[in-house]
Amino acid sequence: AQQGRVREKTYGKQKIYFADQEQLPAASDAELRSLDEQIAALSAKVQALQQSCRQMEAELKDLNSSMTTPEMAKELEELRKDCRSYTEKLERIKSATNHVSPEEKEKVCSEQQLYCKEWRRRKRMATELLDAILEGYPKSKKQFFEEVGIETDEDHNVRLPTAP
Repeated sequence: AQQGRVREKTYGKQKIYFADQEQLPAASDAELRSLDEQIAALSAKVQALQQSCRQMEAELKDLNSSMTTPEMAKELEELRKDCRSYTEKLERIKSATNHVSPEEKEKVCSEQQLYCKEWRRRKRMATELLDAILEGYPKSKKQFFEEVGIETDEDHNVRLPTAP
């Protein structure tokens, strides 16, 4: 600082030293433009490299999350085994001689419709009867069902099948 190469500034008890810029040569406008162009070129290069790095990281993440060759071979073998078992099952079903005839199927479907219709009719009658009783009953519907011992379809998660 005494020789004039470095300047000194005092802020309270602190002293700051910095280079004396008056001794440095002044840059010309052409040099400043050249430096600005270099900065712009290097900034573009940095952005391109960062974009390339992001793409490579994404590709690496995809590759790390994908299956390895031994894992794929194992998975392929399991799928082939499943395929063989399903093929055997299909052959057994095709070769079975106890197929249901269309007449038997129609008979079973018509019986199911008949029973569902009867179920709906009886449920409606029971509901109407219980509603009539509950009109004059002083307690709640739930309490009445518990006292009498009535179990509903809903208590057992049973629903009427929908019509085909």
